[in-house]
Amino acid sequence: MEISKHIKEKLKLVPEEPGSYQMKNKDGVIIYVGKAKNLKARVKSYFTGTVTGKTRMLVNDIVDFTYIVTASELESLILEITLIKKYNPKYNILLKDDKSYPYIELTNEKYPRLRVVRNVNRKKHKSKLFGPYPNVTAARKTVNMLNRIYPLRKCESLKKDLCLYYHLNECMGYCKKEIEKEKLDKMTSEITSFLKGNSEIVTKKIEDEMLLASNQLNYEKALELKRMLDDINITLTKQRIDLNRNYNFDVFNYFYENNYLSVQVFFIREGLLFGRHDDIFTCVNYEDEFLEYIIKFYEKNNVLPKEIIVPDIIDKELLASFLNINVTIPIKGDIKKLLDMAEDNARILLEEKFETLKKQDDVRFEALEELRKLLGLTKLSRIESFDNSHLFGTFYVGGMVTFIDFLPSKDNYRKFKVSTDVKDDLSAMREVLYRRYYKVLMENLEKPDVILLDGGELQVSVGKEIIDSLNLGIKVVGLKKDDKHKTSVLVNDDLKEIEIDHRSNLFLFLSKIQEEVHRYAISYHRNIKSKGALSSLLDVVEGIGEVRKKELLRKFGSLKRLKEANLCDLEEVLSKDVAIRLYNYLQEIDS
Repeated sequence: MEISKHIKEKLKLVPEEPGSYQMKNKDGVIIYVGKAKNLKARVKSYFTGTVTGKTRMLVNDIVDFTYIVTASELESLILEITLIKKYNPKYNILLKDDKSYPYIELTNEKYPRLRVVRNVNRKKHKSKLFGPYPNVTAARKTVNMLNRIYPLRKCESLKKDLCLYYHLNECMGYCKKEIEKEKLDKMTSEITSFLKGNSEIVTKKIEDEMLLASNQLNYEKALELKRMLDDINITLTKQRIDLNRNYNFDVFNYFYENNYLSVQVFFIREGLLFGRHDDIFTCVNYEDEFLEYIIKFYEKNNVLPKEIIVPDIIDKELLASFLNINVTIPIKGDIKKLLDMAEDNARILLEEKFETLKKQDDVRFEALEELRKLLGLTKLSRIESFDNSHLFGTFYVGGMVTFIDFLPSKDNYRKFKVSTDVKDDLSAMREVLYRRYYKVLMENLEKPDVILLDGGELQVSVGKEIIDSLNLGIKVVGLKKDDKHKTSVLVNDDLKEIEIDHRSNLFLFLSKIQEEVHRYAISYHRNIKSKGALSSLLDVVEGIGEVRKKELLRKFGSLKRLKEANLCDLEEVLSKDVAIRLYNYLQEIDS
């Protein structure tokens, strides 16, 4: 491997100390962050010997590196995670999605509620949490069943009068009646016992209700209750494992082959194999990135259990110090067998999916290479695509999606409010592009290799005008539609049409980007108008910031009341010109 003179000289100066290192591309953008006990040995390893797969792609992109020496490996890990959060480097691993798993929450209020929650860090009350539930349907089904059997409070806040749940015997009427604490404690105790795996009491209640329904010739209800029993029995039979540990812990293991890292997580709750999670991704340094994966897993609002079980590839003291939790590496016994089972599952998953994953990667990179040659670029990875959405030809919003190597990078999606005096697509596009790339220029953000616009020569001309005015040198292209409103050709920055075979993988990938940015822009308006989303609606109007938005919400409280307001009412909170903008907007949107 040919190493530049600059990097050779820098390698001589790297100390043999712990720390974090950052790899940079030709634009000075950090594309990978790592940590090491010995910075010199680790950084040098990238430029010596044979590298393959994602590591080869990384090394080909590196033109410089920096490093920060730390006092310990723990400090280097903390710094690594901090820098990954800050820069979101292209070659560091990302979890599949930004969703945390659902939990079942039994609130610790005067009148408890049972519900499914995701963002467990936003609880208003101290609660009991059960989970995680990898299958949200199972969580909701369980909550619905228990809420039917036990007459807990169902409403978010107490109503003024008895509701339908009271008349169905599924609520005790907490809004009107004072309920004895002993009754509530008995219910919550039985629910807690069931959610910890003891189904006897709940099963008996269902059996009694089923017998009563059968005796009353209500066979439809009896059949429904029979299905509940079957669900409980099947679920608990599948989950039960023979462990002498009746507390919560998670098991992590992996299998690595051909530059792919397969991770398997088991959730053990009160002696039950409660559920599991898996991920497969390409990686640069699987040992470090497996550790990084575990840390990221719990940062996504998944609750830390009492203990984590990991293989010996993990520095358990380092992970325990970072997460402030017990970390165990078993060498024999039932827990070691469980750890081995997680590894087997990770291996089987990778073997089952490897050919499909490899084929998908090959197809993506072949299409990327085809586009690179068509556009005459030396490098192509990051594509940013734009589209606008409007309401009755006015009140435009813009959407930007980012694809890296033809994969969506949702952390890099952006929404734009457009000035209310903009009345056409080209003006909206001009404003959005200028704001986006002025910010890229001023804040030294990562530039895309290609800007992909939804449109033909006119849109590309506007894009080129903006990029040239900022002297950014980014390639601008457009996807042009034919008379039947179907994408037909690619328009390059010379305003020449490039024919692309509609059956080709490149056409499919470009169409996917086009569909995604269109969906994203339209969803902005839909979200604003849905469910009376007054706060989001106010975001669209230029001149309304956080302070004014809070004042409007405090004064009017609902979309209905705001739409009924006249200009004088609005001017009590807003300046005259902003009040007029908001008034005009409110007159044009649907109720």
